[in-house]
Amino acid sequence: MTAQSADLRAQADIERPLETEYRPRHPVDMRRTVLYQRHGAGDPTMVASGTVIWRASRTPEGIATLAIREISPGVIRGAAWGSGAEWALAQLPALCGAHDVPGDFDPSRHPLIAAAHHRNPGVRIGRTDVFFDALTSAIIEQKVTGMQAFAAWRCIVTWHGERAPGPTPRPMYAPPTIDGWRRVPSWSWHRAGLEPPQARTLVEAARRGEAIGRVFMSASDGEARDRVLISQRGIGPWTSAETRIRALGDPDAVSVGDFHLAHEVGYALTGSRVDDDGMLELLAPWAGQRQRVIRLIEATGVREPRRSPRLHPEDHRGR
Repeated sequence: MTAQSADLRAQADIERPLETEYRPRHPVDMRRTVLYQRHGAGDPTMVASGTVIWRASRTPEGIATLAIREISPGVIRGAAWGSGAEWALAQLPALCGAHDVPGDFDPSRHPLIAAAHHRNPGVRIGRTDVFFDALTSAIIEQKVTGMQAFAAWRCIVTWHGERAPGPTPRPMYAPPTIDGWRRVPSWSWHRAGLEPPQARTLVEAARRGEAIGRVFMSASDGEARDRVLISQRGIGPWTSAETRIRALGDPDAVSVGDFHLAHEVGYALTGSRVDDDGMLELLAPWAGQRQRVIRLIEATGVREPRRSPRLHPEDHRGR
């Protein structure tokens, strides 16, 4: 077989995608809304290539690769490959923030928030509607630096996930199944650099993953969802909030216990750092929309100057 015929054969092997167009009723900042779901620049489940955002996921109907781009103002085109392609396209509006309803959100309560809201009308809170992927990524990010967590996610998903279909710009992988997470061998967690408490928590959650997911997704509000997750060993308020944000686009979730968040919110709104209690007090006027305020603060680029050297991750793999 010649090189040319091999190339043609490879192209033929790539199935034609399902396609759709989504015309949101509101502006959508694709990078701030959709790429919020990415776990670091090297995330094997999410790649930004030029104007196209690629996402590999494990849907309830199987794995799917979704490619989305805004082809003109107010027109988002999606193409999807794989057994979960139809589900991924149906979920595209939610990923782009279609279910995010600001309601009576009042940005005028603080001049920084008012300005950020005016300058960033496309900042929306999207949702994946995939519970266990959101939970696993949050568990992996517990009590470690972002760099360490992103590396662990990248390694485990690449080693134990499934190659994503379609003409992806680089090899991409869908995360493991719930049972696949449970079966990750101990040496893989070790090689990936994940700390043992997080590995144990994730494996234990996977043993009851489907049951937990059903109760979590059917819970009536954020407090009820918190009760579902916090009742599991090794899962606290921070992990629950991160799961609510990513899976359900919860506009009120606040990741209490984050190493930097309270400091950043305090500095942006008052010019001084605060602790978690101080952050919650500052955000209280926007009850029901606190995550939206946090997103708008992030969009301003206002950051507290660093006062200490960057924390380096602990490497326990030699133990």
